[in-house]
Amino acid sequence: MRKDKPNITFDELLEKVSTYITDEQDKKLITKAYLFAFEKHFGQKRHTGEDYIVHPLNVAYILAEVNADVQTICASLMHDTIEESNATKEEITNEFSLEIANLVDGVTKINRLNFTGDNEAMFANHRKILVGLTEDVRVIIIKLADRLHNMRTLWILSEQKQKENAKETLEILVPIAHRLGMNKIKSELEDLSLRYSKPDVYFSIVEKLNQSKVERNNNVELMKQSLIDLLNSHGIKHKIKGRAKSIYSIYKKLDTGRRFSDIYDLLALRIFVDTEQDCYQTLGIIHSKYRPIPKRFKDYIAMPKENGYQSLHTTVFGENGQLYEIQIRTYDMDKIAEHGIASHWSYKEKGKTMMQSAMEEKLQFFRSIIELSRQDESDEVFINNVKEDVLKNIIYVFTPKGDVIELPLGSTPIDFAYRVHSKVGDSMVGAIVNGNIVPLDYKLQDNDIVKINTNKTSTPSREWINMAYTAQAKNKIKAFFNRIDKEENIKKGEELLLKELRKKKISSQEFYKDENIDKILDELKLVDLTELYINIGNGKYSPTTIINILDNENISKEDYILNKVNNSQNVKINIKNDIIVEGIDEIKVNIASCCKPIPGDRIVGYITKGNGINVHRSICPNVSDLDERLIDVSWNNDIDKKYLTNILVHSLKINSNKNILIDIISKTSSSDVIIQSINTINVQDDNTFEISLLVKDKEKLLKFMNDLEMLEDVTKVERLIK
Repeated sequence: MRKDKPNITFDELLEKVSTYITDEQDKKLITKAYLFAFEKHFGQKRHTGEDYIVHPLNVAYILAEVNADVQTICASLMHDTIEESNATKEEITNEFSLEIANLVDGVTKINRLNFTGDNEAMFANHRKILVGLTEDVRVIIIKLADRLHNMRTLWILSEQKQKENAKETLEILVPIAHRLGMNKIKSELEDLSLRYSKPDVYFSIVEKLNQSKVERNNNVELMKQSLIDLLNSHGIKHKIKGRAKSIYSIYKKLDTGRRFSDIYDLLALRIFVDTEQDCYQTLGIIHSKYRPIPKRFKDYIAMPKENGYQSLHTTVFGENGQLYEIQIRTYDMDKIAEHGIASHWSYKEKGKTMMQSAMEEKLQFFRSIIELSRQDESDEVFINNVKEDVLKNIIYVFTPKGDVIELPLGSTPIDFAYRVHSKVGDSMVGAIVNGNIVPLDYKLQDNDIVKINTNKTSTPSREWINMAYTAQAKNKIKAFFNRIDKEENIKKGEELLLKELRKKKISSQEFYKDENIDKILDELKLVDLTELYINIGNGKYSPTTIINILDNENISKEDYILNKVNNSQNVKINIKNDIIVEGIDEIKVNIASCCKPIPGDRIVGYITKGNGINVHRSICPNVSDLDERLIDVSWNNDIDKKYLTNILVHSLKINSNKNILIDIISKTSSSDVIIQSINTINVQDDNTFEISLLVKDKEKLLKFMNDLEMLEDVTKVERLIK
């Protein structure tokens, strides 16, 4: 990447473009795009004081360095015209083409929301960037070039803005550049982000590199000449370059506790040869003279990375006893390694560019984003899922046929199965990894070979939701049970209603007259009979309530309460109580002692005989099988108090409980909870503590439970239902 001269001229851009674009009409189109942008930005200045046109010229030059196609160069020159001038998409369409206009409009949509911190606007903008990838990958490539030039001039902004931009670049744009295989842009973005997010660390590394530069260069040159002589003696045509380690990659190694003097791949060389066969022959020749470190060898030619990267990596004891990291690749492999998906601009294949085909066929990254974007989630949940499933550290595992599956680190066979196909996941009965049967919560490792055993009659377990790691797998399991629950509730609701009709000796034929069903659906604001059955099946309405809409007979006190609740106009009264019962002004409400719900828990009310309403957690087994006398209740958010609930803390069997109990109690101060009692339950394999505590709401409780799970000896923390 060119960094020495920020003020790129159009003549320099055209000269760069002409090295790979030879058609004169294409060059005229680029010139036209430049003149269009020049006119639209005329008189505008950047924060640096330069003419605004300097920015799009630099963005276009960055893209020309990766041989971007004509449409992308034109769009990059005009990428700010809609946002920063009076240009419109329609105008660009008429003057150029719809394809170019869509690229400019895509970048404009991404840029319209600014990243100002961890708020909803930022999450929404992240979502736009990520989902925009699925429409045309060139939009995000322009965005990466745009960000790179802005990062090069970030010094002009305030320190706070510098850190915000650096954080966003590292969290979102750098991982995307990595997935696209655009290593040159990725590496510079990382270094610039570190410079502005942690300037003291950045300049400390620069200083250390400068201090060791002469010695390092001498060692590299000595090893380089030795390799040249070695390969020439074997008749291998080649080219060798010294490879500079990026400042950010050095920082990441120092951050793991390593010393600067221990980072041996600071001495790095890259060897280019003509063919794949030459790569392996070169490797063998080098290993015959220089002893390799076994664990440092990687064959990315036989097993390419998902972004298309291919190369042989080895680390050897070289000249002067120094360790050298050596990469061996062909010239074509190097083009892909440096520019990734952007190395496939120009070749057409069935109406699509090879770049678009590579995106669709090879990068599971995009398919993951598409699936996640279709989920009915908030922008915040979406971006967190994308960060977790798509942008985090990844592993590559294999099907028995050798197909590569990309998953985030921490994934299990469940995630693997659902990544292959929903049907494989839904019918899974077991997993075999590297020839051995493993539990379904086994953490997959790089290069594992995974075979999923299936049975057409098998279905998922609800426990899998806790075992799965990816949001994609969790959502597919939830979707399966949502379908099952819906079918079960339809069947259950119909049976309960028919049972109640028989009990009251009401003719089904009479009850199911069109005018009766229409009256019930209208009264309850439901769409059809199926929705009515679902609401009876899930306990929202009792069969008696449904029948009494048509029959105003005398009913019991309990059914009167049900009717009043279900037919209320959602007027919330009883505001002095912890629990709000819609439509009831005075009634005794008790919090169930079996499941001890707290604010934030999903709750349901059960009308007892003579003791008011008992409020349970919706998942409490003591109400899960009840068909009648269940009503909607909600927490009163105006009440500020702590509620009693119970948790179980499982810990390793140790000689004394003293330390772990002290650790547990110490966590209460930062979590705003009060421990009322601790009861120790000794079992054979571990110690279990039943803890009664007072807590404001579920959010506070989950924080406390998470804090406890981080303790060294704690193996599991769970809510208790008696």
